[in-house]
Amino acid sequence: MFFVYILYSNKRDRYYIGYTSEIENRVAKHNVGSTTSTKSGIPWVLVYKEEFESKTDAIKREKEIKRMKSRKYIERLIKMN
Repeated sequence: MFFVYILYSNKRDRYYIGYTSEIENRVAKHNVGSTTSTKSGIPWVLVYKEEFESKTDAIKREKEIKRMKSRKYIERLIKMN
C-alpha cells in the first residue's frame, strides 16, 4: 500500500506534498528534521492522504497535485476529505 499525503505547517503557512509506503514513519521523519525541505516548518500536521495499490499510481497522483500549483486546489482536496 502507498500513500500520497499533504502536510501543513502553521509556522510557515505552507503545504508539503509527498508519497510513501509508511505514512506514520514518514510524518515522524518530517517532524524530527530528517528532511531538509521541511525542516524549517516543524511541526507538520498530516491534513490529507490518499491510498494507492501501487507506487506508480501514488507517484502519478503526487505529480498531478504538484502540477496544479494551487493552494486553492489543495485546500479543496483537504475539505473533501
